[in-house]
Amino acid sequence: MNKIEHIGIAVKDLEFSNVLFEKLFGQSHYKIESVESEGVNTSFFMVGNNKIELLEATNNESPIAKFIEKKGEGIHHIAFDVNDIKSEIIRLEKEGFKVLNKKPKKGADNKWVAFLHPKSTNGVLVELCQDIKE
Repeated sequence: MNKIEHIGIAVKDLEFSNVLFEKLFGQSHYKIESVESEGVNTSFFMVGNNKIELLEATNNESPIAKFIEKKGEGIHHIAFDVNDIKSEIIRLEKEGFKVLNKKPKKGADNKWVAFLHPKSTNGVLVELCQDIKE
């Protein structure tokens, strides 16, 4: 793993949260994007060299809706940048981690993504990210 790619924060209201985090960071988000396959709208902020992703559910079956219902708003996941997501999935499975999706899927911000179950990572949902090279 190369670096922390971003930290994901689950929010109930993206519009309200964008205003809140704009005040906190002293700058506007640089991108809003929908990821229909995950049932979320996302908003990205750059804070120094770091990215923060706000995630709002677009339906009640979305993983974000379920997370907020269970735990409330807050940090949802930490994402790590990897060079070869397919190899990382294989390596981490061999190390005993539970991978939630064995094949990378298209995520926000032009990334291939895969997730590790929090039960295998001390309660933290871990996302692996690799740039999609077109």
